Amino acid sequence: MNKKTEEFFRRMLYFLPSTEDAYKESIATYGGVLETIIVEGIFMPEIIKLLSEERNINLLDKIFKYFEEVSNEEDAHLMNLFSVTVLEILGNDRAILGTARKYMGTKTIQLQIKADRDLGREVPDFD
Repeated sequence: MNKKTEEFFRRMLYFLPSTEDAYKESIATYGGVLETIIVEGIFMPEIIKLLSEERNINLLDKIFKYFEEVSNEEDAHLMNLFSVTVLEILGNDRAILGTARKYMGTKTIQLQIKADRDLGREVPDFD
């Protein structure tokens, strides 16, 4: 795992401290950090829950501001991980995606649309 990806995981654990035990358990189970498994199975369910409840707006705002920073990264590995986990999962549910769009920055929206297109999904018009 490179430094940018390590930073991503640190930040996700900071935003979502309730995931720390599952994160450590995953590392113990698999003998290391399986990046996509952790993002898809540990972090994203928590983010989807936050979006579905839309109660902790401050936390959502902070997470998506960070996602915008990630979206502007030039690190190819982190960008690929982010696209195929976070952005694709957000596109799995149009209602969740609609809520997420309220918090997304311009670059994050562009990358999420690209992720949907890369999967062959129809891109919804939220305007």
